Amino acid sequence: MNRLTVDPIACRAHGLCADVLPELITVDEWGYPIVRGGKVPEPLLAEARRAAAACPALALRLRKAE
Repeated sequence: MNRLTVDPIACRAHGLCADVLPELITVDEWGYPIVRGGKVPEPLLAEARRAAAACPALALRLRKAE
């Protein structure tokens, strides 16, 4: 299983991650991402990779869950 995490210090609230992966990411009133659950279901893995790659601040990370 893979997990999405956000580095809150690096994040600049561009919101691209929520545009690419609305099934798992919403944004708060200031535009910062909120990752629901963190664990990425297998069917959404490709979208999660795209969301992490689309982050201009490199704040969204996809990692193997332990």
